[in-house]
Amino acid sequence: MIFLETRGLTKTFGGLQAVRSLSFTIKEGSITALIGPNGAGKTTVFNLITGYLPVTAGDVIFRGERINRYPSHQIAQLGIVRTFQMVRVFPNLNALDNVIVALRAPKGDTFWGGLIKTKGMREETSRNRRRALELLDQVGLADYKDEYAANLGFGQQKLLEIARAMATDPKLLLLDEPTAGLSLDMTVSMQELIGTLKQQGKTILFVEHDMRVVMGISDWIYVLNYGEKIAEGPPEEVKRDQRVIEAYLGTD
Repeated sequence: MIFLETRGLTKTFGGLQAVRSLSFTIKEGSITALIGPNGAGKTTVFNLITGYLPVTAGDVIFRGERINRYPSHQIAQLGIVRTFQMVRVFPNLNALDNVIVALRAPKGDTFWGGLIKTKGMREETSRNRRRALELLDQVGLADYKDEYAANLGFGQQKLLEIARAMATDPKLLLLDEPTAGLSLDMTVSMQELIGTLKQQGKTILFVEHDMRVVMGISDWIYVLNYGEKIAEGPPEEVKRDQRVIEAYLGTD
């Protein structure tokens, strides 16, 4: 089943076309990679899909619904959630609270409701805490639940950001360079986590520069260069594509 589709997606900044008539599809339950040299337009595509940038031309279709005129918060409510290349955690909250804030607020969460603390609110608050602990455990941060996010290492902050994204129960998870800046051990852990998320039924689109990671976990790969799609296919096919080799390595 086609989960997400772009049709002629285009983004222009002044006289610069960052994305040029890009069309691709993502199947439900798959791991899809979007790769290309620096400046190829990969993060811009993420920003267009998630509503962080307005589309110049073309369409973004999610589960049969045209969404490219929706604001980013409405797109997130539909189930498209992303992480960022530069992590965005709440530094003055501990790891547990960073995840809890992404979970559904307790029913009746008003000023007076907060003072009264009804039984239903207390129960939902307890459920949210348990769910946040489960997500921290899934990403390997259970032992750091009380640690301020600012005190976590860069790789741990990336894992925390994924846990927070998962707290929203996303239908489509967009990961922007999830292994950038990570140690080899942390990179392996991130690969395993992404594989686990797929096993749990999540659909994932990710941008990545580490080709070992891309080739190791992707079901399908799209390659961009100067905002245009130059190749697509399964990993074994893409890595032999002469256009991809030239885009990354250049030609004489």
